[in-house]
Amino acid sequence: MDLSRAIAPEPYSLLPAVPSFSLTSEDVTEGAPLADEFSAGGGSTSPHLTWSGFPEATQSFLVSMFDPDAPVPSGWWHWNVVDVPLEVTELAQGDGSSDLMLPGAAFHVRNDGGEFDYLGAAPPQGDRPHRYVFAVHALDVDTLDLDPEVSPAVVHFTAVFHTIARATLTATFQLG
Repeated sequence: MDLSRAIAPEPYSLLPAVPSFSLTSEDVTEGAPLADEFSAGGGSTSPHLTWSGFPEATQSFLVSMFDPDAPVPSGWWHWNVVDVPLEVTELAQGDGSSDLMLPGAAFHVRNDGGEFDYLGAAPPQGDRPHRYVFAVHALDVDTLDLDPEVSPAVVHFTAVFHTIARATLTATFQLG
């Protein structure tokens, strides 16, 4: 099957502009391919992420990973961690495996694969490289007051009204 299609825009360029801050990782390098361990076929281990420089008005964070290049109109949400407390500025490698690994009241919302955890990169075999956008959204509320059963679209629709800054880190992945 031919999956030729237009390249989707960078997803956050479509939202209201907000200031940025720093998002770095011991495991992910901007613009570089993800290691296999962070892919669905390699174990779906969530990478280390750390962030700094967010606004003083921040009260909590939303952490996510999105594939805008998935061959569906809505892209593909691989990871959504909601209600990350203000004092938390780092997730260790593997923290996305379960809510039990997350700090405070933080929890996973179901990803587009139907699970409540990190789903590693999983582009279709033979498709072009996909971009995987890790994002940390600084929010002006301590909770988004959401149920874990809501869709990622509901999470991000709710968050857009409370996002005061955003940090992103984009990697790629391709299956031969």
